[in-house]
Amino acid sequence: MEQPKHLKLKGFLAFRMLHELQKKRQCGDELAMAIGARFGTKLTPGTIYPALKFLRKKGLVSYKRFGRKKTYSLTEQGKDELKLLKKSFRRIFSGFL
Repeated sequence: MEQPKHLKLKGFLAFRMLHELQKKRQCGDELAMAIGARFGTKLTPGTIYPALKFLRKKGLVSYKRFGRKKTYSLTEQGKDELKLLKKSFRRIFSGFL
């Protein structure tokens, strides 16, 4: 099985964050609301921001500062990583439904 180069998923948070950022540039609060709504829960800053920091260190997301807010987006490396993750996800979960 082809493993993503940089990201080892512990749960689906990192995958969901990359997926959401593929749609549009977002701040941490927007990501927390979008992902939380999908899972029926509220994500805290203590969950979202360490994950964003991890993704930034891996070169998968970048941010621009607008005043006090940071708005995150996928890097080219992040887009490539997301493609690999989706491919792995489809292979692992195909046939479950």
